[in-house]
Amino acid sequence: MKDKLNIVMAQTNPVVGGLEANAAKIRWARHEARDADLIVFPELVISGYPPEDMVLRQGYAEACRAFVEKLARETNTGPAIIVGSPWPDPYKSKPYNATVLCAEGQIQAVALKRELPGYGVFDEPRTFLAAPDISSPVDFRGVQLGLMTCEDMWFPTTATLLARAGAELFIVPHGSPFRRKAHHERLEQAGARVAETGVPLIFVNQVGGQDELVFDGGAFVFQKDDPAFRAPVFEEGLFPTLWSRNDRGKMICTSGPKVTWPKENELIYHALVMGTRDYVLKSGFSRVVLGLSGGIDSALVAAIAADALGPENVRCVMLPSRYTSDHSLEDAKACAEALQVRYDIIPVEEAVQAFTSVLSPLFEGRPADETEENLQSRIRGTALMALSNKFGSLMLSTGNKSEMAVGYATLYGDMNGAYNPLKDVYKTRVFQLARWRNRNHWTQGLGPAGKVIPERIITKPPSAELRDDQKDEDSLPPYDVLDDILHGLVEEDLSVDGVIARGHAPDVVRHVHKLLFRSEFKRRQAPPGPKVTMRNFGRDRRYPIINRWDK
Repeated sequence: MKDKLNIVMAQTNPVVGGLEANAAKIRWARHEARDADLIVFPELVISGYPPEDMVLRQGYAEACRAFVEKLARETNTGPAIIVGSPWPDPYKSKPYNATVLCAEGQIQAVALKRELPGYGVFDEPRTFLAAPDISSPVDFRGVQLGLMTCEDMWFPTTATLLARAGAELFIVPHGSPFRRKAHHERLEQAGARVAETGVPLIFVNQVGGQDELVFDGGAFVFQKDDPAFRAPVFEEGLFPTLWSRNDRGKMICTSGPKVTWPKENELIYHALVMGTRDYVLKSGFSRVVLGLSGGIDSALVAAIAADALGPENVRCVMLPSRYTSDHSLEDAKACAEALQVRYDIIPVEEAVQAFTSVLSPLFEGRPADETEENLQSRIRGTALMALSNKFGSLMLSTGNKSEMAVGYATLYGDMNGAYNPLKDVYKTRVFQLARWRNRNHWTQGLGPAGKVIPERIITKPPSAELRDDQKDEDSLPPYDVLDDILHGLVEEDLSVDGVIARGHAPDVVRHVHKLLFRSEFKRRQAPPGPKVTMRNFGRDRRYPIINRWDK
C-alpha cells in the first residue's frame, strides 16, 4: 500500500428520490477532496434514506444502479468512492441495500446489507432483501476493507466473519436517525465490534431532515477502546482522516477531526432546527406562518423557525379572543420583536360571535362547554390556513408531545399545519429548550442571538386561554408528573400498574392512561414532526384507534 491513506468522511444531506442532485453532491465532494484516496458517503446516498416503498416502484432501483455505474466510470481519475444505493436483482421483486466501492473507473465491490432492521422507525424487511451471505473484504491499495452497511455493525456476526477473512479496516456507511441516546448507542456498538475483532472502524452517517426523521451526521473513527476522531453533528461537510500502518503492520488513524459533541438540550434544539429547515425547503417552500399566542410552545416554535429559515421568512400571527389576556398580547409582541419576525394581529372575537349566533338555535338550552372552546381554536386554524394559502407560506403547528399524548389539542384547530417542530418534545423539555435558546446561539442558526423568549412566557402557568382563568393544571397533573407518567406508558411500554409502582397516584395514572388511548384518533391526523425521543408518535408507535385494553 501507499505509506499513507487519506480517507474522507462525507456527511451529506441527500434528498429521497433526487438522484441527479444526490449524484451532484458526490461529484462536488470528489472535486473538493480531489487529493483524497477514498471518500466514504452515507448509506443509500444515491436514493436518499429512507426511500420506503419508493424502492419497490418499477425501474427505481435500476435507475439508482445506473447512477452508481456512471459515477464509477468517473473514478478513472481522482478519489475512489464508497456509496450506498438500492441494488436490483433481476429475479427478485425487491432490491438489496448495497454499499458499493467505485475505483479506477469501475465498480470494484458490492457489499449487500445483511441485517435489516424492522423495529421502531425502520421497516426494511418490507422494502429490501437481506444479503444471502457476507461479502469478502476488498483490496483497496493494499488495505483489506470490510464493508458493512449500518445495521450490520450492530450485531457481531458480520464484523467477526469479515475480520476472520482478513479485513483490516471496517467501513460502515449509516442512515442512523437522531434520537436522544443515539450517540451513546452508536459508540457502544462500534466499540464492541472493535474490541471483538481488533479491527478499527470508520462510521459515516447521513445528515439532514427527511419527513419525521432527522439525521445528525456525527461521523467518527473508533480504534482500540476509543472514538479517536469525531466529526461535527448537524453539519454537512468533508472530514479527512489519515491512515497508515504501525510497526506491527496494523492500520491506525493518525489524524482526523476532533470535535466535542454538544450535550442533550443543545443536540435536541439543533435537531428541531434542522428537521424544520429541511422539511420546509425540501417541500419547495421558503417561508412559514404560525400562531403566536404568548405561550411557551408557540414562542419556542417561532425561535426554531427563525433559526431554521431566517427571521425574514417567518410570519407570526396573534389571534386574540375575549379570553386572551393583556399579558399574552404583550408577551407575543415582545417575542416577535426579539426574534425580528413579522407580527400581525387578527382578532377572532367577531368570527366567534358570528358562529355562536348561527349555532345558537341548535345549542339553545345547553350550557357552554368544550364545544365553544374548540370553536375558537378552529377559527384561528382557519385564519392561519388562509394566510398560508394566500401567501404561499407553509404553516407550522405548535403543540407539544404531552398535549398530543392526552388529546389537549383541537382537530382542525391548533392541530392545523403541515409540520410540527414540537411533536416529539415533552412539555418539561419545552421549558428546558426555551431557557437553553435564551442563553445560547447556534452558529448555524439564522435567528438573532440573545434572549428571544421573554421570561414571563417561561414562568407563567400554561393556559390555552379558551375560557376565563383557565390553566392547564385545572384538568391535568403538573407537567413534571404528567411527563414521567407518559414516558412510562409511551416510551417504556409499562402497564398501568408498572407506572403506579414508580410512586404515582393510581387515579392520576389511570386518568392519563385513559386520555392517552382515547386520543389515538387525533394523533393519526396530526402533522409530522421531527423525532427526537426514543419513541415518537407515528413511525415508532403504532396503536389501533379502536381498542379495549385498559391495563
